[in-house]
Amino acid sequence: MTDFSAQEAFNAYEAVRHRLPETIPTEVSYRQVETLEDIAPEFDVFLLDAFGVLNIGETAIPDTPERVRSLKAAGKRVLVVSNAAGYPHATLLEKYTRLGYDFAPQDVITSRATLLSELSDQSGLHWGLMATPSAGLRDLEALQLTYLEDDPKPYETVDGFLMIGSAAWTETRQAMLEAALLERPRPVLVGNPDIVAPREYGFSKEPGLFAHRLADRTGITPQFFGKPFGNIYDLAFQRLEHIDKSRILMVGDSLHTDILGAHNAGVVSALISGFGFFAGHDVEAAIEKAGIVPNFVVSRP
Repeated sequence: MTDFSAQEAFNAYEAVRHRLPETIPTEVSYRQVETLEDIAPEFDVFLLDAFGVLNIGETAIPDTPERVRSLKAAGKRVLVVSNAAGYPHATLLEKYTRLGYDFAPQDVITSRATLLSELSDQSGLHWGLMATPSAGLRDLEALQLTYLEDDPKPYETVDGFLMIGSAAWTETRQAMLEAALLERPRPVLVGNPDIVAPREYGFSKEPGLFAHRLADRTGITPQFFGKPFGNIYDLAFQRLEHIDKSRILMVGDSLHTDILGAHNAGVVSALISGFGFFAGHDVEAAIEKAGIVPNFVVSRP
């Protein structure tokens, strides 16, 4: 599932800008620094993306566990704000611990949790689930779910669709989903708006890719949970209570999710250039083309 180059991924995000939050016009002006340590005194809270900031796939980004410890030791509040919807909360915490991080459960805020907060008001519905069965259903036990696999029956009968993990998704299943929606339109809730994610071997295709594709083909606009949409930031702000937004820094590797989302939420943003989405690519050209301008470009976390 890795036939995306960075340029193709960038183009895919640009093609769906009409479904993303509106860009705030900004002149191309940002500060370039080497690490987060260089700007740490300017902020009280650091919101860190996971893929491309904390880790690439199953590998911690060098020196980043030490950087997080240093920020915490300096009295900074450090939260993870991630579109990692495919994994239960406990599984993510176990992963971060394995990679050398020490995050409290309440300091890991995911698009999965954001989606679940919406579903708490929609009990009684039967959902078709795009997810990887091996990841398990912890956090989702209260929902009536059927995995969307190769049997066409659930596609026809469920009340709506949840898209949270695409590792096991296939073109055949995507075609069945689109056909079912064309036959009978129903809600589509997307727990991971990412189109791609950086991994050790390249880019993986994420639920957002398939959600935008079905929107193009069926005319149904999915409801997205996670960056760049404001719902995940609202959840983060609930954990922070009353903190001046000018003292909050969102750190991510993607213009169209992390940086656009930070702008939309009214917080300061920093784009990681040396790892993740733009590793080895021309960040300046991408910023200019997208018109999504971070406050900082940081070489490495």
